[in-house]
Amino acid sequence: VNYESQADLKVYKAKYQSQADSNSGKWFFTKYASQAKNKIYFVSYASQADLKIYYVNASRAGWRNENKKYLLK
Repeated sequence: VNYESQADLKVYKAKYQSQADSNSGKWFFTKYASQAKNKIYFVSYASQADLKIYYVNASRAGWRNENKKYLLK
């Protein structure tokens, strides 16, 4: 989404896999889908999304809507 206030989850895109935490908003994008714990599909419109994300720095990463946490178990 375009604004932090619209997001369910504020995501930090980690440079290294070791920087990513389980379900806390710190993500590492793998090169191959087979290496991923969860698969993320980006859509054109926010209304098509089950989970709305907004990219932030590491210290601000985390859930804004904890009811959506089940989507990334």
